[in-house]
Amino acid sequence: MTDDTPVSGPGLLPQGPANTLYLARWSARFWAWLIDLILIILFLNIIIGAFDSVLTISHLWEFTNLDLFELGFQTLVFFLYWTVTEGYRGQSIGKMVMNVKVVNRDGSRVRFPMAAVESLGKAFLPVLVLDCLIGWFGMPGTKLRLFNRISDTIVIKTDYREPDGVVYIREKE
Repeated sequence: MTDDTPVSGPGLLPQGPANTLYLARWSARFWAWLIDLILIILFLNIIIGAFDSVLTISHLWEFTNLDLFELGFQTLVFFLYWTVTEGYRGQSIGKMVMNVKVVNRDGSRVRFPMAAVESLGKAFLPVLVLDCLIGWFGMPGTKLRLFNRISDTIVIKTDYREPDGVVYIREKE
């Protein structure tokens, strides 16, 4: 055995990465968040609009009539949306569009409790600003928000490829 031979065994760290994960860019994460935000606001406006004549609730995002109940309701919907979609598949609709995914630090699937913790930081805009600022300046180069660190999750790039054994033929147009 030479001096440059990797050593492995019980209690020793493995040589080299077993799995390579590519962290998602901040821009991809932002666009995924914005897509989700727009979709949920549209959904909420449709729901509120349907009940508007019965309940006389003002429309969402009209800041002159925005009250704490509506803000709390919106925040709860955002939180539940991200917790359910990311806890189930690791991806919200925005993340699917941008080919990014939330996973545990080892690349395994995120479970609902950790998805809930991770979602807390982005469901309410003032918290998101602090969440990102602490991540950018307190943990530079890690591409983590504070709530990613707390929930032990990361956001990675994904590929949308054909399943194994399937080949798609694309005709020229």
